[in-house]
Amino acid sequence: MLIYHCPIPGDLSSCPQIQPCALVLGGFDGLHLGHRQLLSEALKTGLPVALTTMFGGKGKALFTREERRTLFAAENISYLLELDLTEETMAVPAEEFLRTLFAFVPVGAVVCGEDFRFGKDALGTPDLIRSLASCPVSVLSIVKEKGEKVSVSACKRFLGEGQLSRLNAMLGDGYFIGGTVEHGREVGRTYGFPTLNLSVPKEKLLPPDGVYGGLCTTEKGDFPTIVNIGPRPTFGVTERKIEAYLDGFSGDLYGTTVKVYPTGFFRGIEKFPSPEALREQLARDIARLRLRSF
Repeated sequence: MLIYHCPIPGDLSSCPQIQPCALVLGGFDGLHLGHRQLLSEALKTGLPVALTTMFGGKGKALFTREERRTLFAAENISYLLELDLTEETMAVPAEEFLRTLFAFVPVGAVVCGEDFRFGKDALGTPDLIRSLASCPVSVLSIVKEKGEKVSVSACKRFLGEGQLSRLNAMLGDGYFIGGTVEHGREVGRTYGFPTLNLSVPKEKLLPPDGVYGGLCTTEKGDFPTIVNIGPRPTFGVTERKIEAYLDGFSGDLYGTTVKVYPTGFFRGIEKFPSPEALREQLARDIARLRLRSF
């Protein structure tokens, strides 16, 4: 998968490395069920697939730049077109936006959703794409899950409400937190529960503070996991951190990238009267994790 940064407005003269392709238009903050339908439609053309993904705008992202690249690299995508949504970008009229993009990408087909909007004041529509594209344009209907429109905004709402099962049903492959393992306080080792401390970009949208059960994928295998998102009041740590206990793992993962998939809420953040009381609670959490009772 080749990755291109597309500065719009900017000089996007045609790039000889991009072959005629099926261009999939959208913000693509990850791959929810609607996104996957668009991708599947593009693949049916038999052309190499180019996909747009947009960064910036309002609020934090479900998936960071690196997380998206990981997701998209696992699909049959030939070209990833990364666009930064700045005030300058969002001021570009829809027709100019599209003409600039078409000058950069030789399109043999275009695929988008019926609700896709772009350009200044979001005035660009699928009808405008049809009028400007010199190739077939496929406009797909909205996908619903349990009667609700599948969208990034719905996914973010479910995540903010801690409704991980609804979120993951819309995403298909599930929400994850990708991060680099860094050195922490290493307090957990002193009471028998060594943990991984993760460094996560600030733009990443996280679930509400709490303790969750789930899975962690690492270069040394996959492990059932308890992840703590939030402060550590028992030890006087007020900063929001991500700390994960990997059941059955021993070793060193410092400097490596892991993915934590929180799938079930265990409990809220609380201050324990002593490290011993915390250890007893963690033992109960691990028993629950092993029973998959979440």
